[in-house]
Amino acid sequence: MKKTVITVAMLLAAQTAQAQSLVFGAGYSDFSDSAAEDEAVFSLEYQHRPFHEAKRFSATWGGALTVDTASNIHVGIGLIGFYTFADRWFVEGSVMPGYFSEGDDQNDLGGEFQIRSLLGLGYTLESGNKVSFAITHKSNASTNSDNPGVNSALLRYHYQF
Repeated sequence: MKKTVITVAMLLAAQTAQAQSLVFGAGYSDFSDSAAEDEAVFSLEYQHRPFHEAKRFSATWGGALTVDTASNIHVGIGLIGFYTFADRWFVEGSVMPGYFSEGDDQNDLGGEFQIRSLLGLGYTLESGNKVSFAITHKSNASTNSDNPGVNSALLRYHYQF
């Protein structure tokens, strides 16, 4: 009997725990350098199950791949935080240091090491999936002498699994 109660409790806990997700995004990037070419941008992000959950706040880790129409690529890994408010609404923030490769010399960000920061506002659908609008910024945090940066605006769909 004790094993059955423990098993049922574990199954219920697993079903109520927040799932991991894939986040698909599309938007536009604005490079700070006036000689750079602004581009359409696409992103794919993996968000793991939270390692910390409080009443309204959760923290997890994840990875992101960003590619734009000039073949500029950023791959990053880092921390993600969610704050839920007003029933289904949430604010998301993340910091993901990583590797950047410019597809065009005009879109050079000053080095291969770039940090992507994100601030987003979203809504959780009845299915558990989410939609959000996010602003990102990539820069090398002045670790190189040249640090022009790039800002992006993205519409995103969070698919939970």
